[in-house]
Amino acid sequence: MPPVLNPEQTEAPLRAALYFRVSTGRQAESDLSIPDQRRQALAYCAARGWDVAIEFVEPGMSGTDDRRPELQRLLDMATAGSAPFDVVLVHSFSRFARDHFALEMHVRHLRKAGVRLVSITQDLGEDPMSMMVRQVFALFDEYQSKENAKHTLRAMQENARQGFWNGSKAPYGYAVVAAEQRGAKTKKRLAIDPVEAEVIRLIFRLYREGDGRSGPMGVKAVTSWLNEHGYRTRLGARWGIGQLHGILTRATYKGEHRFNRKVWKTRKAKPDADHVPVAVEPIIDAATFDAVQASLKSRNPKILPPRVVTGPILLTGIATCAGCGGGMTLRTGKTGRYRYYTCSTCARQGKSACQGRSIPMDKLDRLVTDRLADRLLTPERVGDLLAGLMERQATKNEDHTARLTALRAKISDSESRLGRLYAAIESGVADLNDQTLKDRVAGVKTERDLAQIAYDRAVAETNPRARITDQKIAKFVETMRSNVLTGDTPFRRAYIRSVIDQVEVDDDEIRIWGRKTVLERLVAASGGGSPAGVPSFVRKWRARGDSNL
Repeated sequence: MPPVLNPEQTEAPLRAALYFRVSTGRQAESDLSIPDQRRQALAYCAARGWDVAIEFVEPGMSGTDDRRPELQRLLDMATAGSAPFDVVLVHSFSRFARDHFALEMHVRHLRKAGVRLVSITQDLGEDPMSMMVRQVFALFDEYQSKENAKHTLRAMQENARQGFWNGSKAPYGYAVVAAEQRGAKTKKRLAIDPVEAEVIRLIFRLYREGDGRSGPMGVKAVTSWLNEHGYRTRLGARWGIGQLHGILTRATYKGEHRFNRKVWKTRKAKPDADHVPVAVEPIIDAATFDAVQASLKSRNPKILPPRVVTGPILLTGIATCAGCGGGMTLRTGKTGRYRYYTCSTCARQGKSACQGRSIPMDKLDRLVTDRLADRLLTPERVGDLLAGLMERQATKNEDHTARLTALRAKISDSESRLGRLYAAIESGVADLNDQTLKDRVAGVKTERDLAQIAYDRAVAETNPRARITDQKIAKFVETMRSNVLTGDTPFRRAYIRSVIDQVEVDDDEIRIWGRKTVLERLVAASGGGSPAGVPSFVRKWRARGDSNL
């Protein structure tokens, strides 16, 4: 081990690296702590005749986190050989690290490189007693940090319970606004951003209904559509699949935001009991959100095997045995000429598990498709089923009115700000050649244009043509009857799956199950029930788990 450097025994002055850190961005913005640390460090070096070789400043970084850029740069320079400094000077050991294990590890690495860690307020030597005292200091610093974190989290949880926002970046579609003043603190809440909220509604509508020229879209298709039509994220970047999937699965948009869901350091999920619900104004109604979650789940290739999508059997994955709930699978006679739907539970486990049911394949296929065509896929029947849903469309007018009012206010605000900027330029108060002013004018213009686009889209939604009409029902019935009765088996099966959920085979009857909300979605998409399911079965569909969870 290199000899311990002693300032009193060296002829040349020691070279010192100064390391300053504050824990929060608010401390860094106040610009008090770091200047005070610097002042004391410079005085300490001057009193001992040390030369200041370099400074490392870490504003707003936690001492419990080793992934600090300036700390890593300091350690790299110290241990790379021929370090440009002999001493690392800190105000206290807690400025360097608030984890006793990490502190000792870094101290040993520095010592091996011939560099000492020195504290202004905790001046210790290199003898065993000093090392023990330093470790005790580190343990107390770590304990204090964890206690502070516990009390801070408790305060933030209570703040969330009262419906206030805890200072992180607002989710896309929302903005953070001041709610009330309590002493010197301003309490804030989430409020809907009228422009971004229209994009959120568009994303959900594209996923459920499509753009009017196609059926419902998948996550990747929605992402491509937004990018192709010029939509960008809050930071002006192109949309990604992971971002879209996060939006489609975030319960905040139906008014169920949850605080304290993950450990901030490891990002591991916390138990549901630790979550704190925060009341926010919903952008998407609960029924729509839940329907999207069901659709995402149904498209999961871990749930939907390829035989259900591409196999030659029409009712694979749909037909089930009424006795045990097991799937009905293909069974053939000895010659292979006759094919039957047979209870898979009985076939695999015997009649002790289920008495089993068998029905000729052609017969069940014909019964189901004919029943769908004659009793369900008629304008009168679909109209009757959707009557209640069509009546509830009238209640959406109030929601549209509120949305249009908010968007008009956004446009007016942007126009007013532009007017003030132009007035300042005309009166000579501001210089048109100032680049900052140019950027400001361009930014306000962009806000106005985005608000206008969102307004035009919201107006279009109020158009009766965007709702369920008799014409749409007729078009839907015509398209679906054709796709269900004719065509290749995989496509017929996909369209059948888009209408019904299950065919239950009993001894004396066959029951077909479906949902009115599915019919509503398909009719609103202008007639084309779209093939449901992902034609793949990749167990690691996305390595990061950001889609089709």
